[in-house]
Amino acid sequence: MIAACSISASAQNADAILGKWLSANGEGQILVYKKESKFFGKLSWIKVPNNDNGKPKLDDRNPDKNLQSRPILGLELLKNFTFDGDNVYENGTIYDPKSGKTYSCKMTLKGDILKIRGYIGISLLGRSENWTRVK
Repeated sequence: MIAACSISASAQNADAILGKWLSANGEGQILVYKKESKFFGKLSWIKVPNNDNGKPKLDDRNPDKNLQSRPILGLELLKNFTFDGDNVYENGTIYDPKSGKTYSCKMTLKGDILKIRGYIGISLLGRSENWTRVK
């Protein structure tokens, strides 16, 4: 019974990341959701959704030419994160539509702040930013 309660508590802690998060620059909101036991995030709102021609912004910086015509809004930016305990989510990737690059990523939840660390190779070589929970 104690083991079942601790597994349930762990799942509840893992799900604390679910919901909408405002990016550090305030230009976008990312909806974090769960598929099976992994966590993902898609761009659910952007401050300026259209280009100068009034058409939806596209993923035109993507190195894959076949993906450059897809809209940025709704794009899955966070992929395949696993909960590692202590409010840490690891082994996932983050896609930056501004550069068209995908990075390894680690996320740490601290209350209503989600600390994002994108990196290449090791975590020391990367960039961090804080996202704020949307209430």
